[in-house]
Formats: sequence, C-alpha cells, structure tokens
Amino acid sequence: MTTTTAERAPRRPRPGRDGQPLVLTQRRIWIIFSALVSGMLLASLDQTIVSTAMPTIVGELGGVEHQAWITTAYLLATTIVMPVYGKFGDVLGRRNLFLIAIGLFTLASIGCAVADGFWVFVFFRAMQGLGGGGLMILSQAIIADIVPASERGKYMGPIGGIFGLSAVAGPLLGGFFVDHMTWQWAFYINIPIGVAAFAIAWFALTLPSKKAERRIDVLGVVLLSAATTCLIFFSEFGGNTDHGWDAPETWAWGAGLLVTAAAFVLTEARVEDPIIPLGLFRSPIFLNATAIGFTLGLGMFSALAFMPTFLQMASGTSAAESGLLMLPMMAGMMTTSIWSGLRITKTGTYKRFPIAGTVLTIAAMVLFTTLSAQTPVWLICGFLLLLGAGLGLIMQVVVLVVQNSVPAAQVGTATSTNNYFREAGAALGVAVFGAMFTNRLSENLEDVFSSAGASPEAAAEASATLDPQTMDQLPQALRDGIVGAYADSLAPVFWYLVPFLVLAFVLALILKQIPLSDTAGMVARGEALAADDPAAQEVDGEGSTPEGSTSEGSTSARSEAEAIGEDEPAPSPRP
Repeated sequence: MTTTTAERAPRRPRPGRDGQPLVLTQRRIWIIFSALVSGMLLASLDQTIVSTAMPTIVGELGGVEHQAWITTAYLLATTIVMPVYGKFGDVLGRRNLFLIAIGLFTLASIGCAVADGFWVFVFFRAMQGLGGGGLMILSQAIIADIVPASERGKYMGPIGGIFGLSAVAGPLLGGFFVDHMTWQWAFYINIPIGVAAFAIAWFALTLPSKKAERRIDVLGVVLLSAATTCLIFFSEFGGNTDHGWDAPETWAWGAGLLVTAAAFVLTEARVEDPIIPLGLFRSPIFLNATAIGFTLGLGMFSALAFMPTFLQMASGTSAAESGLLMLPMMAGMMTTSIWSGLRITKTGTYKRFPIAGTVLTIAAMVLFTTLSAQTPVWLICGFLLLLGAGLGLIMQVVVLVVQNSVPAAQVGTATSTNNYFREAGAALGVAVFGAMFTNRLSENLEDVFSSAGASPEAAAEASATLDPQTMDQLPQALRDGIVGAYADSLAPVFWYLVPFLVLAFVLALILKQIPLSDTAGMVARGEALAADDPAAQEVDGEGSTPEGSTSEGSTSARSEAEAIGEDEPAPSPRP
C-alpha cells in the first residue's frame, strides 16, 4: 500500500542558516517573497525590454534578416536550464542557485551592452537566458516551499502581475532609451536592479542547503540540452528561405532531435535520479496542465515577441509610443492574475480560470489578424487588453495546478518541467512563426526598395539595415511602402497561432479538479516548522498562526499516488 505524505511520521526539521529550525511565520514568508519578486522582475523585464529596441539594435548591428535570433537565443537558453535548476533545487537547495542565477544574468547584461557585433550580442542574450531561467523557476518553486497550495493563489497572482507589469514596463523603457539615450541602456539598467536583487536575496533567503543523496543525472542534462537545441535549429532552418524544409541540413537537425530525444527517454527510464522523472507523466493532471502550457507558449509568445515591432513600424509610432500602447495588456493581465489568485484561495477551485482564459486569448488572436497600418490605436489597445486578461487567467494557475499534483519533494522538478515545455513551445513558436514573419518581411522590403529604383543588391542591403531612425528620413511614399510591408508580413501569421490556442481550450475543458494541499512544501519535507506547531513556539517564541502557514501534521490534499499515477485515492483535505 502506498504511503501518502499525510501518513508519514513527521521528520525533525533541518536547521536553517542560523542553526535553528526555520519557522514559517507570516513575516518570514513576506521577506522571502520580496526577494523572489525582485528576481522575477529582473528576469521578466529583460524578456520584453528588447522588443521595442529590436529594430534599432538589428539595424545598427546589421541583422534585420536574423532578428528572430535575439528572442530565440534567450528562450533557447532559458528552456535548456529550467529542468536543471528545478532538479538541482530539489536535491541541493534553492538559495545558492538563486544567487548564481542573479549574478549570471547581471554579468550577461553587461556583455549585451558592450557587444559590437550582432552575433556577439546574440551570444550574451543566450547567457542572460541561462540566468533568467533560474530566476523564474526558483521563484515559483520557493513559493511552493513556504506557502501551501490552498493559500498560494494570492502569492502566485502578484507574481503573474509582475509578468504583466514587465510586458509594458519593458517595451516602454526600451522605447525611452532608444528615443532619448541609446539602446545599450536597455541592458545597463539591469546592473543596479541585479545588484539590489542579489543583496535582498543574500539576506532574505534563509533557506536550508542540502547534499545530494543520489548520483546527479549528468547524462540526462546533456541529452535534454542537445534535444532542445536540435528542436530549435530544425524549426529555424526549416522556416528560413536560405535553407527550407527540403534542405539536407534541416533534416540533419531533425534526425538529431529524434536520436537525442529517444536517448534521453531511455536514460531517464534507467538512471537512479532522473532530471525529469517519467513517472510525472503518469499523472493525468500534470500531463494535462503541462500540455496547456506547451500550446499556450507555442501560440502566445510568438505574438508577444513581434507585436511591439508591428506597432512601431507598421503603425508609424515611435519606440516610446509603442511601449505605451502595451499598457492595456498589462492592465488586463495584472487584474485577472491577481483576481484569479484570490478567488482560488477563497474557493479552493481552479478549473474555470484556464477555460475562460483560453477563450479570451483565442478571441484576441483572431482580432490580431485584422491589424493593418490603418487600424485605430484605440482598437489595438482593446485587442491587447483582451489578450492580457486571457493570459492572466492561465499562466500562474497552470503552475499552481502542477505543483498541487506532485509530492513536496518533487515541487521544483515538476515546476521546471512544466515551464520547460511552455518555453519549448515558445521557442519553437518564435522560431517558426518568427522565421515566417522575417522571411516574408525581407521579401516585401526588397520589393519596396526595388520599386523605388534600387538595384537588387542595394535593396537587399537597405532592407537588412533598416531601423526606425533611417525610415524617418525616407520619402513619404517609400515610408508608406515599408509600413505596408510590415503589416502584410505579420498580421497573417496570427492565423497560424489560433489552432494551438483552440487545443489549449480543449485541454482546459478536460482538466481534472482536485482539492488543494494545505501543507507548505518545506513543512511536508521536514525542513521547517509551521508557526502553529508547538515546537515552533519554542524556537521562535511566537504562538500566533499566520496566513499561509499550517502545522506539519495537517493533511495533504493530494497523495503521492496521484502524482505517480497509482490508483490509491488521495486523503480528504483538512476541514
């Protein structure tokens, strides 16, 4: 008979950094939460700050035809390291990994600012991704460590709101730097934020360290990284006019993907402590929520990556104005993310939120297909508000569902696996749909310059180095042709994203509803004491029970049997 988390005998909590057991008081939870928010803001801000500065960056560094790689490199690196941070956090503890992620991200930002070539810039963007992936995963996993699922919604909501804030603050800051300073300041700004986040995390994250009890799955890490890389290069080569889907090199990457993916699955089935345990996928809840994340990433991040570029070039707005036009999306995302988190905490149910969110997102994507240079600004703002509202109902809710479906010892691994497939979908979507956009754009721009009398060589060079400042100096007729080229290149791409979002809607409909756990992860693992535990009062001298903390003996709302796909029923939640 399988032993559930609730049935296990309590373990003595491991001491914290001060030599005493950690006590999860409300004050300690909020201090730790402040460190997580600072790290999450650093990572999420840089995903979007490049968007409005991208036309200027690629124009100055000479990479218009390869501009999708600025986003793809970051997403690829982020995707590769997510399972590593998740698993190593479960095995070794999350504090030191969190500090490493902040440091790596900050140093890579300096490299981006001083890059003197396009591919050098892309390299440092990838290095930023290596740090950013850790910041996102570890923040979400640490929340699950200190707050039970039944109370976690009100914390996950503000974290989702950070994404909404960054979706606007990033493009706005990027546009301001381009218009009034230089694009390099989009990366210089990360230095003080990174230093502040490191200092807060150093003093606030009083989490216990661990030692690996089993051999680390190094081969699994290597094979997963290789498979992810092959996937991205396969899609990038296939969608590029220089190669295409019938090119031998494209299918060489495809073959590499099949070989490394098969080798990874075989390895994970045999190793002692796999980086992604295959048993996770026997849980229908985990599998369904992860599939929602993958399809959402595939359809949604592709739109977000190039929307500011469309607003800036096709609508004729400046970089700063295109950032301001993203404000409605921030408002929609922050409102629904925080509201849904509070409602989940109050009602203990979550299923209706992803269903409503996918409906709103599909509606927004269909409306995006009608965009043109003549679309009124107020109408574009309405479309973005709808998109943000939909995303706010899905993103953090799916993470909460995944964390609630696994044992406390696998929270980091499950969180990172879910995020991995979402980011894999995002990287694949940006690579495929970004290639479709940039290839069509290059052809359309060359036609525009050729029609104006330029030679084929001059037209190709002009389209490759075009930026907003250069466009402002061109004759009005030529500018109108360029605006039309951008509109004709991007708007039709949104139709290709709709089917993936419809699939996400179907998956949300069949998502299973189970009770939310009322035990924090560190308490369930015996690494901390809840504030209402009698032993905690001896250590901390406090007798009050804060919100978000429960005793170690409280009953878990889900069993390990649920997580690994066994048939034993989960115990009922504590009344």
